[in-house]
Amino acid sequence: MTIRLLIADQAMVRGALAALLDLENDLEVVGQVGRGDEVVDACREHRPEVVLMDVEMPGMDGIAASAALRRAMPEVRVLVVTTFGRPGFLRRAMQAGVQGFVVKDTPATQLADAVRRVNEGLRVVDPQLAADSLAFGESPLTAREAEVLKAASDGGTVADIARSVHLSEGTVRNHLSSIIGKTGGRTRADALRIADENGWL
Repeated sequence: MTIRLLIADQAMVRGALAALLDLENDLEVVGQVGRGDEVVDACREHRPEVVLMDVEMPGMDGIAASAALRRAMPEVRVLVVTTFGRPGFLRRAMQAGVQGFVVKDTPATQLADAVRRVNEGLRVVDPQLAADSLAFGESPLTAREAEVLKAASDGGTVADIARSVHLSEGTVRNHLSSIIGKTGGRTRADALRIADENGWL
């Protein structure tokens, strides 16, 4: 029985993944997309059993796309295959309902096996990522603080951030102060770097 796959990733990686997985007798790549906001429509068109999903894509990130797919087509299973093996990404992906999470340098035979296991309803998680996720714990930031910090990533002023997230400047200053304290950063930029490295955004 052939497992139908859809690959959601950047163009060059997408082609390489498709070529590798098409070599397996029981796997067939039936569709490919390069944007997160194209995943649900592509799944409706191609009816895959498993989606290989990158985290960082234009339009919508892979974690948000996984959550949207789970709402629209809960029968489709998602295996995140990403360059960014960050503990916060793993935790957020699992909360979004993905069944597996591996890094892109996983050998082709192991990746194919991960697809099969996810298709069977099993969870597949890179063991190093799982250990790191337990060690680092959950994000210390609230959803609003994460939103403020994302808005701050453009390097704008407090007024710019306040307009972007529809808060007062005083509230934004309070959030930034809290964010810096919670992340252990010295500055806003440092807090942003720490949060990004841990996959909290």
